[in-house]
Amino acid sequence: MDNLPIFTQRLILRPWEDRDRDAAWAMAQDPQVMRYLPPLTREGSDAMINRMMAMQAQHGHTFWAMARRDDGRFIGMCGFCPPRPPLVEYEIGWRLAREAWGQGYGTESARAVLDWAWAHRDMATIVAITTRANAKSRALMERIGMAHAPDEDFDHPALLETDRLRPHVLYRIARPKS
Repeated sequence: MDNLPIFTQRLILRPWEDRDRDAAWAMAQDPQVMRYLPPLTREGSDAMINRMMAMQAQHGHTFWAMARRDDGRFIGMCGFCPPRPPLVEYEIGWRLAREAWGQGYGTESARAVLDWAWAHRDMATIVAITTRANAKSRALMERIGMAHAPDEDFDHPALLETDRLRPHVLYRIARPKS
C-alpha cells in the first residue's frame, strides 16, 4: 500500500478502520471543531468514513485517520484526495479533535502527507481550501509552504448561497524542485 501507514515523530497516518467511527463521530459533535464545516449527522459521519475507505481502495490514498504514536488514540484526519469539482488539482486537508489543537500535530501531519504525495504520486501541485474565515487552517497552509491564490477563491458550489461558509479560499504548493 505504498508504504502505509505513515509514521512521524508523534503520529500515525493510516487507512480508516471501523474502530474509528465512534471517535470520528465524537469529533464531529464538537461545535469548535465543526465551526467552519457543515454539520454532520451520525449517518453523514459514517458515510464520510465509507467514502474515505473507498477512496483509499481506489486511489491508494485519502484523508487518512490520524492517531498518536504513544497511545494510538484517534485525534483526527489528514491526507489528500484526487481532484473533485470544483477543484482540478489534488487537495490536501485535515481535521483535528480539539484536544489535539495547538500542539503542532496539524503541521506535522500535513508535512508528512506532502512528503508522501511527492514521493508516491506524480502531480505538479497540491491545493488546500477552507472557508475564508478559518484563520487557523489558513495559517497552517502557510506554515507548510502553501501560498494563497486570491484570484482562485470561489463560492463552494455544495453550499447554499446564503451559507456563511460558502466563500472559500484556495492555497497551492508546487512540487519541490529536485
